[in-house]
Amino acid sequence: MKLHPVYPLLPRDRGTGRMTTWGCLWARGRCAPEDRFRLIGEGGNPVPLQSRITAYWPDGSVKWSSHTADSRFLGDEIEVIPVSAGEEEPFRGIGILKRENRWTLEAGKLTLEINLDDPEHLFERVSFEGLPYLEKGRPCLKTEERHSGGSRSVRETVAYRPVITGISLEEEGALQCILRAEGHFAGEGGRTIFPYVIRMKIGYDCEELSFQYTFLYDGDEHRDFLKGIGLAFGTPLSGPLYNRHVKFDGDRGLFHESMVHLLSWRPRIPEHLYRKQMEGVPLALEGEEGKMVRGILPDTPHWSEYDFCQDYSDHYVIRKKQKGESLSSLEAVHGGRSSGGAAFGSESGSVLVGMRDFWEKYPSGYTFRNLDGEEAEAEIWLWSPSAEAMDFRHYADRGYNSVCYEGYDYFGATPYGIGNTSEFTIRCQEGMIPTDGELRDFAAYAGRPNLYVGDPDYYHSLRAFGYWSLPRSGNETERWIEEQLEGILAFYADEVDRRNWYGMFNYGDFMHTYDPVRHNWRYDMGGYAWDNTELVPTLWLWYYFMRTGSGTAFTLAEKLSRHASEVDVYHRGPYKGLGSRHNVSHWGCPCKEARIAMAAHHRFYYYLTGDRRLEDIFEELKDNEQSFYHKDPLGDFYEKGEMTLPSHARSGPDWSSLCSNWMTRWERFNDRAYRDKILRGIGDIKKAPLRLISGPDFEFDPGNVSLQYIGERTTGGTHLQICMGAPQIWMELGDLIEVEEWKGMLAEYGRFYFLDRERQLEESDGLIGEREFTFPMMAAAMGAYGAWYLKDRETADRTWSQLLRGLINGNDRDGFLSRERQGEEIPWISTNFVAQWCLNAMVALEFIGDSLPPTLDDVVELIHRSRGDGFR
Repeated sequence: MKLHPVYPLLPRDRGTGRMTTWGCLWARGRCAPEDRFRLIGEGGNPVPLQSRITAYWPDGSVKWSSHTADSRFLGDEIEVIPVSAGEEEPFRGIGILKRENRWTLEAGKLTLEINLDDPEHLFERVSFEGLPYLEKGRPCLKTEERHSGGSRSVRETVAYRPVITGISLEEEGALQCILRAEGHFAGEGGRTIFPYVIRMKIGYDCEELSFQYTFLYDGDEHRDFLKGIGLAFGTPLSGPLYNRHVKFDGDRGLFHESMVHLLSWRPRIPEHLYRKQMEGVPLALEGEEGKMVRGILPDTPHWSEYDFCQDYSDHYVIRKKQKGESLSSLEAVHGGRSSGGAAFGSESGSVLVGMRDFWEKYPSGYTFRNLDGEEAEAEIWLWSPSAEAMDFRHYADRGYNSVCYEGYDYFGATPYGIGNTSEFTIRCQEGMIPTDGELRDFAAYAGRPNLYVGDPDYYHSLRAFGYWSLPRSGNETERWIEEQLEGILAFYADEVDRRNWYGMFNYGDFMHTYDPVRHNWRYDMGGYAWDNTELVPTLWLWYYFMRTGSGTAFTLAEKLSRHASEVDVYHRGPYKGLGSRHNVSHWGCPCKEARIAMAAHHRFYYYLTGDRRLEDIFEELKDNEQSFYHKDPLGDFYEKGEMTLPSHARSGPDWSSLCSNWMTRWERFNDRAYRDKILRGIGDIKKAPLRLISGPDFEFDPGNVSLQYIGERTTGGTHLQICMGAPQIWMELGDLIEVEEWKGMLAEYGRFYFLDRERQLEESDGLIGEREFTFPMMAAAMGAYGAWYLKDRETADRTWSQLLRGLINGNDRDGFLSRERQGEEIPWISTNFVAQWCLNAMVALEFIGDSLPPTLDDVVELIHRSRGDGFR
């Protein structure tokens, strides 16, 4: 498989090793599980490679594999080639010494030492080229408790100590090892809070450690405000204070200072010394110059602590202070957006830190203290305590369903069990302080690691993730559709920045509905605020990336997947495995459903990147039907005493979402028990009078995953059956389970949806009753599948008519390009419509692209002819 970078490669980083990981898709039967892989890098040279299998085809052959290599030896095109087992000489890289309860990982330049008997520290020591650089790395947490009474209002910061309950080698390879640490924080009285999973990656012959830091919120939202969470470590320092430096990368140049500036009023220090000092040149002062400098040191301010806080997406502040609790800080500089690169050092060497999405996931930051001592303490803050504490409380103490579309009127907001994941990198380096260019390059790499992907044509040929189209430009209508898809993607990319959709718990998500009167999104109106994967914008973005390779699409999809898999769902507690529907706060809606959390949203990201955090997510979801025992998705609409089975599941989006979880488990481990869960449901749906057209409400037994037909009732509308990702899941499943009857059921459903009302009643013998098949645009993928499978031109025409009329009305053919206020808004826009129109268009082009009217005039004529289709 040939691959290329998603983004243009950054300049080479001083020859420093940096591991990159990517995924490869293989044709069915191409690779056996026992096969090895060979990597051809830049110039056609073989490159050491570390590989693992991440998914299997139903016949047991390899479907997806994950690979790691040193990016120094790659380039603008690489190739991974399967070879028979035994043909490749193993690469001898990282050595692991396990002795009693101590592990030592020898990785070339770095040595990582871990004491498994130490419950507070992730690592005991990290040495670089044989010298200690990082010591006693530990997670850290601060909460804020608020008390008020009378005229007093007190905010108290409470520090917790880390408790590490286990460290394991999640990946043990010659090129890269990943250590997985689990734990929580402990406070007074034995209270535990904020469980975490921290992954540490160490690569052979690399100068850095990479971290993936996941924490869950399990506090009392009225008491436990998040004040600070991150990682702390110590670093030995040596040499005089004028040879100790700190440097931060800002948007107004780099901030660089020494602990003692060789700048004085009396006596005047020669200016060339000050200039050399600020150039980062080590100063070995002797003679008169040395005597003069040593003479002023006792009367010169000694700076001990620097704090860098990106407190908002458009603002950061750097503060510094001398040692002493009674002394104030000085504000050194304010700026806008920082890349997150920072460094400090002495004659012992320097330490660089960098964070992904530093300003996007504000408030992030760093604190370096005791820089005038023998050992500095560095704190990397995912949430900086220098910023306002995070308030997890909801904006109201009731629901507003009648007016604000909040699902139910009862209160259902809770953050208990949500999560967040951040990534950062620590580098060890010789020299007192990196150059400006070195720090900028490091920050760029830490913020956006290289990633390799295949060509859209290749993915399309293997039907990666099911059915979607490649871009088409053969006629006017095809070009118009592609313009809509490209234009609306660019609009949302701009909108993220224009509306400041940033912050640790917001970044990645979009708003739901726009308010053209206020010229703002309905951020304060219940179900119209944060979208939370409603109508699967995840699938829109991922399929658009698959068909185009767009870096913009990948960024939007990646950030949405990271956010939605963490913040929008529950990872522990009574709602574990479920997610919250759209609301003013991401966890605000009383509707807690499986479709928000389903694996289908994030399989793309996992298989393309090999990201280990998604494995935790998928593990939570594999038996997610058990959550239906205590959270019936239709429990507010059916009387418990009249039920035969313990719960309910609509064929879509409830059962379809479970199918995505089971399919992911099946392919990841070749576990046929999860395939059988899918087949059990298909068998039960086949027994319904109208098969998949029936229902879609069913009773459901989470114990044996059986569905029971209960009549032609649909809670919420038939469109909900197919607008939450079900068509994409079902179509891909059709090829995997190889049950032709299932494909026929999908096809007959698609055809039926686009029949006029009289024919629907006739063909169902009136069984569907008052049930309406509304919002046909959202069923266009199903209609297109039915037209393709049945070779039905009438259904194809009806499908195109209903899809295209959503953006074309007579001579109004501007589509998504309609703008007001100097191009800054689309007044009628909703993310629901955008995600569904784009997703259905991309699928319809694959199945019935040849039936698309070639000109926009032909489209208008088709729409006019089909006005009487009877949809409501």
